[in-house]
Amino acid sequence: MKKNLKEAETSEAILVSEEQKHETACTDPLDTARSVTRMKELPDQARPYEKALRMGTGALTDAELLSIILRSGTKGKNSLELAEEILDLCKFQNGLLGICHLTLTDLMSLDGIGQVKALQILCVRELSRRIAQTNTSSSLCFDRPDTVAQYYMEEMRHQETEKVICVMLDSRMQRIASPEISSGTVNMSLVSPREILQKALSYHALHLILIHNHPSGNPAPSREDYQVTENLYRAGGIVGIDLSDHIIIGDRTYFSFRDDGFFDRFDCQKSAQAVQEYFYVI
Repeated sequence: MKKNLKEAETSEAILVSEEQKHETACTDPLDTARSVTRMKELPDQARPYEKALRMGTGALTDAELLSIILRSGTKGKNSLELAEEILDLCKFQNGLLGICHLTLTDLMSLDGIGQVKALQILCVRELSRRIAQTNTSSSLCFDRPDTVAQYYMEEMRHQETEKVICVMLDSRMQRIASPEISSGTVNMSLVSPREILQKALSYHALHLILIHNHPSGNPAPSREDYQVTENLYRAGGIVGIDLSDHIIIGDRTYFSFRDDGFFDRFDCQKSAQAVQEYFYVI
């Protein structure tokens, strides 16, 4: 235990040392002094720390909140100016949503952002995602597409490439697991029902929900999406595994094949076939 604690402290010291090296490389003492002076020259009501203490964190702008996390600026920039640069760093999405698309390398490309500060920002982003997901978990019900879409929304709507996951459910519609089927540049026509059903059988699942995202933000299903859904539904019926839904995640919106009535026509076909077989026996 003591050894692990010592290793953790050593790792943290190394990260802090790297941060200091990065900032030293791009900052001279005069620049730092100017940065601090400029922040101090701001009126009390404009300083993020003082404003937060006086009015609460809810009164702060996005840049002010981020500047408090950064704690300090560098190279002639105070923390508030550095925060504004971060919010404008993403080329196709400004503001807080842009941070969802930034990598460690992206953040470290800014003067004054070393490994420690970059990791702090990414950790805050991950905490935000987990808070949002935890908040929706209390209302999560796997036979209600709206709650399923809401639960996976924050995890998938910011993905820059398509990601496919499959939620495995037991006989009571309780989640067993939700393994990732594929990610990257996904061609849905190449998603294999056989692979999905093999996974489902390995988990002893009786129901499953297929979920994937559209990076464009538009959840409207493609022809391939329809084809994969039909193939998986028919194949699942043969081995006794029910495809309960296929949900496509967009930007704060979703599409549910179940809600759209896509499976109804197959259920009608089964009913018609059962009636024909009944009268044939008679």
